[in-house]
Amino acid sequence: MSYSTVQDRAAARPVAPAPSPRRSRKPGRRREGPQFRGLVSPHTLTTTRGKIVYWVVMSVVLVTFTAAFVFPLYWMFTGAMKSPEELAQVPPTFFPQTLNWGVWSEAWDLLDLGLFLKNTLLYAAGAWLFTLTFDVAAAYALSKLRPILGNVVLALMLSTLMIPPTVILLPAYLTVKDLPILGWNLLNTPWAIWLPAVANGFFIFLLKRFFDSIPRELLEAAQIDGASPLRILWSVVLPVSRPIIGVVSILAVVNVWKDFVWPLLVLPDSEKMSISVGISSLSAQMPQNVLIAALFIASVPAIVVFLIFQRSIMAGLTAGSLKG
Repeated sequence: MSYSTVQDRAAARPVAPAPSPRRSRKPGRRREGPQFRGLVSPHTLTTTRGKIVYWVVMSVVLVTFTAAFVFPLYWMFTGAMKSPEELAQVPPTFFPQTLNWGVWSEAWDLLDLGLFLKNTLLYAAGAWLFTLTFDVAAAYALSKLRPILGNVVLALMLSTLMIPPTVILLPAYLTVKDLPILGWNLLNTPWAIWLPAVANGFFIFLLKRFFDSIPRELLEAAQIDGASPLRILWSVVLPVSRPIIGVVSILAVVNVWKDFVWPLLVLPDSEKMSISVGISSLSAQMPQNVLIAALFIASVPAIVVFLIFQRSIMAGLTAGSLKG
């Protein structure tokens, strides 16, 4: 057999494929399934016992926390309709023996709640409007416009939060009594409530942190369309910022509504008093049930404002969301 014949047969013989290398597995390592890090696993909730325990615990927690928040309101409402003698009973009664519905009109007339409520609504509305106008603009400038020394300005604003309010009470009073440069006396005017309410570093910090989370591409797209910074703030930033604006609105209104010491200093005129100062000034002359009725009436507007803006917050969390 010639060498060429052997070479032709070797070329015609099929060549077996080379064995593919197997992936080496480390000993003792297994594929892990999904891990559940909650207190109760989904498997436990599928059992009858797990469902019963879950719903019992959930119901107890909800009822306990709801009662902790609602019971003070119930106690004020029922206490107002009790007689002074029944209020002094020990142990107290959880429901009035006789319902005295006339105590509400009596409290409204004797304490002149209509005037005090009108004054407080004016102070709260003005403080809310000025707070949103100036604090939103300041937070937007620090977050998106980024001026020179913006971080230093923000640090100085936040440093004011470490100063106790009682420390700046006297300097603020002297400032309101004799406004620097202009020399105006703002006592017994709404400006004495509005101007200090605007200077709030905490609100600016909350708004800036939310504005930082807004994608910059969204603002750049508006700039390409020719929108000015003010138009971007009004048409782009504010519509997606309804949740944080709702939070700031609640805090701004409630802070003015419940404040006592500052209105007591800057609004000494009885015709200009807020509702907290007005009720306190007349409390010594009123029966106990009438005073409780006045306190309940004073708390209703703040609760209504909270419920209204709470609904706006929930709507803003869905309608104002951004898709990445």
